[in-house]
Amino acid sequence: MTQTLSHETLQQTAQEFPVSALPVAEQFVLLAGADVWAARIANIAARACAANRVGGLLKQRHALELAIDRMLGRESLANAPAPSVAEQRLQAILAELVTAAGGFGAQGRARLQSRLQAALQDDGRLVDLLHVFRTAALQQARGFTVAYDGLEQDARYDLLLRRDGVEVECICETISAEAGRDVHRFAWAELCDRVEGQMKPWLDARPGRYLLKMTLAAGLRDKDEGMQTQLHDRVVAMLESGARLDQDPDAVLRIEPLVLSGNNTSVENLMGRLRREFGPEAHFSVSACAEGIWAMAARAGRRNEVAALVRRDLSRIALARVSSDRPAILATFVEDIDRPEWRGLMDSLELEGAARHFMTADEASNVVAVTCYSRMEMFGLSGPDAAAEGELRFRNPAHPAAKISALAPAILSSL
Repeated sequence: MTQTLSHETLQQTAQEFPVSALPVAEQFVLLAGADVWAARIANIAARACAANRVGGLLKQRHALELAIDRMLGRESLANAPAPSVAEQRLQAILAELVTAAGGFGAQGRARLQSRLQAALQDDGRLVDLLHVFRTAALQQARGFTVAYDGLEQDARYDLLLRRDGVEVECICETISAEAGRDVHRFAWAELCDRVEGQMKPWLDARPGRYLLKMTLAAGLRDKDEGMQTQLHDRVVAMLESGARLDQDPDAVLRIEPLVLSGNNTSVENLMGRLRREFGPEAHFSVSACAEGIWAMAARAGRRNEVAALVRRDLSRIALARVSSDRPAILATFVEDIDRPEWRGLMDSLELEGAARHFMTADEASNVVAVTCYSRMEMFGLSGPDAAAEGELRFRNPAHPAAKISALAPAILSSL
């Protein structure tokens, strides 16, 4: 696994850090590379500029980069507004990153820079790397000494935690909830944006309120342009012909009058009603204009399997990264999930079930605990939509280290 780094790369990173006189966000950008950062922000701005559903989802996906860019702008203002709780949390993670980078040797700093630059290219995810530093800061606050062995020594795990003479390895991985859904959010947003182009002329001829119900037995996945085009063409054909039903084994499409009662017919009210009617796993879109309202609601052919995905990924991670040298903690960040779905997984104990099922497998024999959290915890959300103590923890009672009191703050089950 050893990564060969050029002499020029080592020289460059050695000269750049530390620069403690600069604000944290500027130090972060310096480590990533000012040109790389500028190109990333320009690319996000170009792709997310449209005031449509895809543009909104892109802003959500790249919320970390956009927040850091706002922090850079705020640092240049004399009377800048106070940062939000989420921005304070993000700044603390960046502070951990740049502080750690300042203490790394040349090899570790170069690896960090390489991973940062990869995260800021194409489909890279900055959250993967910030997850490592957020986890390190969380464990330090619990009294552990943290070594970044993954970056410093190119170890197969990310962090080595020490407390009262006991050591445990920590492996940090990101799991995208999208892989547990048959209907992907970007594919749905793209379909809705395409259909909306035909919606207004149809409403011009038939003013009123309508709901298109879709049951997508074959799913709708990102980068499956064939399925998206097929569904788009079927909707357009229904609009042009006046048909109210189109069904085949892949999908059932039905257009119905949308009956609204009372005076509150706002988009927000309608979205809430649709979610109550169709459930938290359904996908929705509402467009309103002078001629009326066009709403769409879609369900997959089966329930989402996010918890089952977590179970499978835990096995994959354990097989690839857990060693026999020390007990291991699998620290997972669940990405691409919103508040209602995350809360549902917590309230239903599905994540706990997935973790405990994993712990019965052979590949979990040296895993002493599994932890999970989402953006809700990363950004300091409080209340029932976020896990207490910043994460969900599930201890493996079968592991010999499970009863070691020094490890309790990191492994003791939170439920």
